[in-house]
Amino acid sequence: MHSSFSSLVLGLLLSLVSYGAALTLTSNGGTLMLGDIAYYVPGTPYTTVSVQGLGRLQSVNGLSPVTVIGATANNATLGSLGSIVADFATDDVWNPDFLQGRGHFPSPSVTSKYWKTRLFYLSSNYPMRCPPLGSTSLPGSNQTSVVVSVASNGSLPIPSGPYFLLANGALYQPLRLYSDFAGAFTQPLKSTRNESYSALPAALPGIQSPTIGVPSRLYYTRTASKPLAGVRTGIKDIYDIAGIKTSDGNRAWYGFYPPATANSVPVQRLIDAGAILVGKMKTSQFANGERATVDWVDYHSPFNPRGDGYQDPSSSSSGAGAGTATYSWLDLTLGSDTGGSIRGPSQVQGLFGNRPSYGLVELTGVMPLAPELDTAGFLCRDPTVWKAAGLALYADLPFYNTYPQMIQTLNFPTNASAEADSAALSFLSKLQTFLNATATTALNLTTSWAASKPAGAPATLAGLLNTTYPTLVTKQQSRLVRDPFYAAYAAVHDGRLPFIDPVPLVRWAYGDTLPESALTEAQTNKTIFKDWFNSNVLLNDSTTCSQSLIVYTAGSNTDYRNEYNQPPTVPFGFSTSRISVFAEVPDVVVPVGQASYVSMVTNHTEVLPVTVDLMAAKGCDGMLFNLIEDLTAAGILEVPQTGQTIAGGEILLKRGMIGL
Repeated sequence: MHSSFSSLVLGLLLSLVSYGAALTLTSNGGTLMLGDIAYYVPGTPYTTVSVQGLGRLQSVNGLSPVTVIGATANNATLGSLGSIVADFATDDVWNPDFLQGRGHFPSPSVTSKYWKTRLFYLSSNYPMRCPPLGSTSLPGSNQTSVVVSVASNGSLPIPSGPYFLLANGALYQPLRLYSDFAGAFTQPLKSTRNESYSALPAALPGIQSPTIGVPSRLYYTRTASKPLAGVRTGIKDIYDIAGIKTSDGNRAWYGFYPPATANSVPVQRLIDAGAILVGKMKTSQFANGERATVDWVDYHSPFNPRGDGYQDPSSSSSGAGAGTATYSWLDLTLGSDTGGSIRGPSQVQGLFGNRPSYGLVELTGVMPLAPELDTAGFLCRDPTVWKAAGLALYADLPFYNTYPQMIQTLNFPTNASAEADSAALSFLSKLQTFLNATATTALNLTTSWAASKPAGAPATLAGLLNTTYPTLVTKQQSRLVRDPFYAAYAAVHDGRLPFIDPVPLVRWAYGDTLPESALTEAQTNKTIFKDWFNSNVLLNDSTTCSQSLIVYTAGSNTDYRNEYNQPPTVPFGFSTSRISVFAEVPDVVVPVGQASYVSMVTNHTEVLPVTVDLMAAKGCDGMLFNLIEDLTAAGILEVPQTGQTIAGGEILLKRGMIGL
């Protein structure tokens, strides 16, 4: 363990606040290197322990690395500790250097001897079945390990894992520091004892790369009441987090408004379930769909790690998608989906993602795009974590484990002439077998609408819905976001307007051309489609929740971020991805394979993800979570990995780079 300016000086970052003649010094913690890994040590200890007779330990500025094993009935013997420490190797925060603190112990058995390892065994609940000071061989240590029994000075349980210890007994839980080289985050966070959050005051070397700190997973145990305990979670930067500013992807908004005073409802539910928030994540401005890179003026679009590394990450949950696909240390991200903002990033980066049934969770404390369409959902690699998050966020959601045996395909490939089509058809075949499907039919919404449309409705779905989405998002966001922002900003800036990216400006301008009656008409047309679709196409079922599943695919297409595009336009039209938006039904993305292409960036054959979407009847989200978990257990779906491909692989940007 060492400290120097070039390797992150360990020091207390002091905030100085003057009250008259008084001066208050507050420790914000500091950073240090243990081996070649950077850590942040908070200013407030987790607890204190008795350190009498523990002798001298190798330290930097008084901090010594130690490993703690909490005593239980199963490990209250010296010989059992080796296997426990071996299991610690799966944790990315703990490393064998936490066993390398040299200590001198004034005891008859070890007088004048130095031992490589210092491991504290907390025995407040169970008596030691070995001497208070013993020795054994532990994994990761090349010499005999000294084991010391200590007791906490407080009532707070001390979980096993890596710690730093001061000579006065203060025990600190460190955060491992990672560079956000993909540009997925806007703000790094650190938690406090009372489950509130503040900005993380730590930085690693890097160009425009925030530093994210993560706690050891060893500190947490998932329970029925805390199903997300220790799950490292990123939050799209349209959700309020108490004590933290929200940017909505706009620099002026971030600078103008104070930190939030309360957590948004979705964030609070995740915290209550034990999730650990590690940072806020980039969103395209005001959650409007923007293309990388030309439309992103205020903040740079995150980088999609798949393929050549220069494909558009999609939007608006861009940071959530890029971060989940890039970082193995990030478990879960909370996004939002109004017109495809979770599903798009999930599709292009090969992730599990869900637009839920509309109305499953209240969105108080979340920036609106269109309240009639806005939903909160997740992007994730592990379907088990995804399901647990769904249980936590969507209260009272029924979880059916009997599945529909009818499948409706929508604009689905019919032959395997293309690599992406082959992957999609292979999944469909396996899904049919798994469900013991009795019927698979091709759904044609055009003919279905013509045959059963409500009396007086337009002849085509395009005629009904062509302007519905742009009318709702532009009229509602102008009223709920733009107008109060413009007025408040002008009031303190001599009538000036804040800067706004091109896409929101184009959309809002369209909304300004519409009469107020257009909003009512759009809401009516949405309801007409919802009622028709849920009565004629995707019906509920008392046994399987949904009579059938609708299956469609977005394919696998290149979308280079360095190509010049046309100016942004109004998002007119009706497409497959808008069905769930208007019908209020769940729509989930699952990765099913990969397809190759020759990159114009690398001049090399690369691969991009292939995904399939599943839709079910409204309220059947729990059935879909169970189904996807079962499909994964059966080997039909695979857990996507981070990196250049969904099968893993080092991201091209990282090759040869140190410390990322």
